Amino acid sequence: MMFKYIWTELKLMLKTVTPMQAVTHELMHAEHALLQAESGVEYAQALVNYNKQRVKRLKAYLVVDEAPTINKETT
Repeated sequence: MMFKYIWTELKLMLKTVTPMQAVTHELMHAEHALLQAESGVEYAQALVNYNKQRVKRLKAYLVVDEAPTINKETT
């Protein structure tokens, strides 16, 4: 798969292209870069959501743990 992509890129570099072909090729690369960036945003947002829930859970645990309890040594 990668070899085919490299071969296509090499052929494009070696032949004379029209301005329209150059723009089309650059647009393809821009769209690919956009998809990669959007995937990165989705991943980062998932990490943010995960850590917000984690903080909420841990804070709730501290509140429960700090609740007054009966002294087990005197019973």
